[in-house]
Amino acid sequence: MGETSEEMTNNVYSNGSIQSINGSLEEKVDELRCLMGKSEGDPLRIVGVGAGAWGSVFAAMLQDSYGHLREKVLIRIWRRPGRSIDKATAEHLFEVINSREDVLRRLIRRCAYLKYVEARLGDRTLFADEIMKDGFCLNMIDTPLCPMKVVTNLQEAVWDADIVVNGLPSTETRQVFEEISMYWKERITMPVIISLAKGVEAELETEPRVITPTQMINRATGVPLENILYLGGPNIASEIYNKEYANARICGSAKWRKPLAKFLRQPHFIVWDNGDLVTHEVMGGLKNVYAIGAGMIAALTKESATSKAVYFAHCTSEMIFITHLLAEDPEKLAGPLLADTYVTLLKGRNAWYGQKLASGELNLDMGDNIQGKGMIQGVSAVKAFYELLSESCLSVLHPEEKKPVAPVELCPILKKLYKILILRDFPAEAILQALRDESMNDPRDLIEIAQTHAFYRPSLLGQQP
Repeated sequence: MGETSEEMTNNVYSNGSIQSINGSLEEKVDELRCLMGKSEGDPLRIVGVGAGAWGSVFAAMLQDSYGHLREKVLIRIWRRPGRSIDKATAEHLFEVINSREDVLRRLIRRCAYLKYVEARLGDRTLFADEIMKDGFCLNMIDTPLCPMKVVTNLQEAVWDADIVVNGLPSTETRQVFEEISMYWKERITMPVIISLAKGVEAELETEPRVITPTQMINRATGVPLENILYLGGPNIASEIYNKEYANARICGSAKWRKPLAKFLRQPHFIVWDNGDLVTHEVMGGLKNVYAIGAGMIAALTKESATSKAVYFAHCTSEMIFITHLLAEDPEKLAGPLLADTYVTLLKGRNAWYGQKLASGELNLDMGDNIQGKGMIQGVSAVKAFYELLSESCLSVLHPEEKKPVAPVELCPILKKLYKILILRDFPAEAILQALRDESMNDPRDLIEIAQTHAFYRPSLLGQQP
């Protein structure tokens, strides 16, 4: 954010985006400002909460597109202070800087290069919020972003925000937004919140149900669900910032999802809109469960294409079965869920985590917040889906035994992942043994069961039958 006005009006941004569509960008800002009731001289304030890979890229994309319209829109990002960077990471960061002439020139121009030299030599400690200001996300060092306004005081970041982007892991969303609610007590108008979090919790008291990040935010802040949206899609953060073609889906009320889809859309990042908020959000968490197992299979079989295909057949059949429990029209979710699962298995952090566990490079005692990668949300999702689908009140008829069983009994991969990751009863190798178990049914059988039985449980998503 330290560029001069002359620099900000150059033809090329730090990531190479051309400002030839200036007029249309300004029109999109004006339309959203009008909808939010912003008066002349009062900028639209957009705040990213959480600076993981996707949260940082999302804020950086907005900064690249709209940052030059400072009188009309202000963009900032909050992250916690005090996270120091070890020498090995500082050395790698220095290599990245020197490999990119545009980044090197930018840092020299901003008088910011010397501190990276000192950190490389071990004469200085860098902090995550400090490098974020220069466009470096700790979880994505290899992909330099544009410089951003970084705020480490949560109250300062959010108290007057018009749009808040939740880039926190689902496991941290509730706690942070409970704190945020204290700063919004005097607000007359409620902000709009876009949640990027993919994860779920299980609420088992009274009636079993899934709790999603948007529901956590609603409960913590009192912001109406009409003002809370979810954005997800088959995408990898670094590739999106490098302008690989991608699409996403923003889900929520028509009042906000349609204008926000237009506001967020870019030539390389197509944003569609959909009214089914919670179901899409839950599906975003579900694919992370099976991505961990896919990574394990890849490592244990030395990237055997055949073994990975066998696993894919079984895990997709379980996901289809689970979507029939959660959604009234599960077929509508098949394409988006499969696409999101596919990209996560190819290059997502959850598949990476499973691979590192199975190869012995990581172990469960290290926790699920991994340096350089961030929170592995699939671990908590395994726990949530297993506990939810273990409830006897959700029982379904077992096709062979002809007796009621908890739904999880028809999901052997989910059961095994729970025993490996949560109970720690088995090593990672057990997932391969489960796949080779002769008692495993044809995946088609589970899909047929799901399609021919009335399994839909609207209460699981807090909906009325």
